[in-house]
Amino acid sequence: MTNSPKLVKGGIVLMDPVTTAVRRIIALQYNPDSLSRTLQVQGAGGDGGDRSDALRLKGPPVETIKVEAEIDATDQLEIADDTVTEVGLHAQLAALEVIVYPGSAHLELNKGMAQSGTLEIAPMETLLTIFIWSKHRIVPVRITEFSITEEAFDQSLNPLRAKISLGLRVLSVDDVGFAHSTCKIKNNLLRKVRAVFSVR
Repeated sequence: MTNSPKLVKGGIVLMDPVTTAVRRIIALQYNPDSLSRTLQVQGAGGDGGDRSDALRLKGPPVETIKVEAEIDATDQLEIADDTVTEVGLHAQLAALEVIVYPGSAHLELNKGMAQSGTLEIAPMETLLTIFIWSKHRIVPVRITEFSITEEAFDQSLNPLRAKISLGLRVLSVDDVGFAHSTCKIKNNLLRKVRAVFSVR
C-alpha cells in the first residue's frame, strides 16, 4: 500500500465542436517540467494612442502556451509491445501529427465542390482541440507551432525517443464569437473532458 498521490497526466482531447463527442484522447507519457504562457494585452490605443484610450481594452488578451514533452519507447519495449517493437514511436507521433492535417473526407468534399463549379469554398473546420493541464486549466486551443526532434532509433531506423514542442493559442470569444458552439457548450464540454481524464 502506498501513500503516493495519484499522478494526473496532461494531454490533448479532440472533440466534435457541435456534439462534444470525444473523438480522440492523447495523454502525455511524461508531464513536462515546465510550461510557459504569454498574454498579449489588446489595448485600444496601442503604444502611442490617444489618452482617452489608455485604459480601454479591445477584448481579452491573446494567450499563447508553449510546452515541450518527451516520449520514450523504453517501457513499451521492455514489455514487448508489438506496435512499438515493429514501428517504434511512429504511431504515437502520427497521432499528434494528424491533429494539424485536414480530414481526408473534407478534402474530398472540397474537391467535389470545386469540380462542380462552386465559386467560394470555406476553409475546413477541424475538431476542437482541448489542452488539459490539471482540473484548473482545461482550455480550447489551436495548435500554431509543432516540431518533433527524434533522438534515438532502432536497427530499422524507427524512432525510440523524441522531444515534441507545441505552440498553442488559447481560443477566446474574439476567435470564435459568442454564437460558436465552443462558447455555447463550454460547461458541458469541460465536464466531459474532466470525466475522460478522471480529473477530480
